[in-house]
Amino acid sequence: MRFEIVKCHGSGNDFPLIDARGIVLSDDEWAAVARALADRRGPVGGDGLLLLLPGSDDAAFAMSMRNSDGSEAETCLNGLRCVARMGFAATGVAAAVVTLKTSIARVERADDVAAGVYGVRETAGPASLDSAAWPADLGTDAPVIDAVIPAMHSDRRFTAVAMPNPHLVTFVDAIDEHELVALGERCEAAPPWLPRRANVSFVRVLGSGRLFVRTFERGVGLTDSCGSAMAASTYAACLSGRMAFGDELMVLNRGGLVKASASAEAMVTIVGNATWEWQGSIEVDLAREIAGALTVTRHFNDEIAAWAAVAEAARVA
Repeated sequence: MRFEIVKCHGSGNDFPLIDARGIVLSDDEWAAVARALADRRGPVGGDGLLLLLPGSDDAAFAMSMRNSDGSEAETCLNGLRCVARMGFAATGVAAAVVTLKTSIARVERADDVAAGVYGVRETAGPASLDSAAWPADLGTDAPVIDAVIPAMHSDRRFTAVAMPNPHLVTFVDAIDEHELVALGERCEAAPPWLPRRANVSFVRVLGSGRLFVRTFERGVGLTDSCGSAMAASTYAACLSGRMAFGDELMVLNRGGLVKASASAEAMVTIVGNATWEWQGSIEVDLAREIAGALTVTRHFNDEIAAWAAVAEAARVA
């Protein structure tokens, strides 16, 4: 089956994106497409697969995000900005309500993040501290805010927050990636206390309203960027008093940066990029889960260069 795709990224979180409004496939078939296209050994690669889906009476369009293992995530805020950009072009609107797997989000065209860098503002939430709904057994019936989770077998103090996908956020003085991967893999194994897994983030407070987030993403692994993790980390920073509700923060990651703020009502707003890298078409063998015969029809070199300048500034910020 041949698909028209756009290769895109939000803050370095990269995806193939398909306008799937006229495509009918089963859940298992979309999972196969995701595994084929997101495979880093294949011709496209990515942190997952994004789908622009038809809207409803209450939403201009909808979004689905498949992780690289084929599982469907509740949301992906870096990916949402990319879907919003395609949705704006497809529907002729500049602001919209978007249906996600288990929630809705609001998106609007924002000023360019920098010269030549397409910007989108997104608001998601409310964030939830009800970890039992994940479901998860974190050793207490109370919200987990800056607390040790016995089942993690770690002295780290975590905040458990759903955005609406589940996140365990801990603030650290220095990021030890080996430790992060070990804790992430513990959650990725879907133990009895965490059957649907969770994202794990190490967060450094850089001062002056800045955070640096490194995430082991459920269904993906260690990733340069995770939008919902940046949202969850922003909310956790405000909950724990490290940052103030309502303040706009600069949230950095290895892929670049976004601006984020959390409200006392648990809504999180992010302003970040939706960058096109190239567009084309590709053949996917659904039975074998293999992608091939890629044809690229356009490269967005100006957008790539404009974002590279932002990412470089983020690395030295």
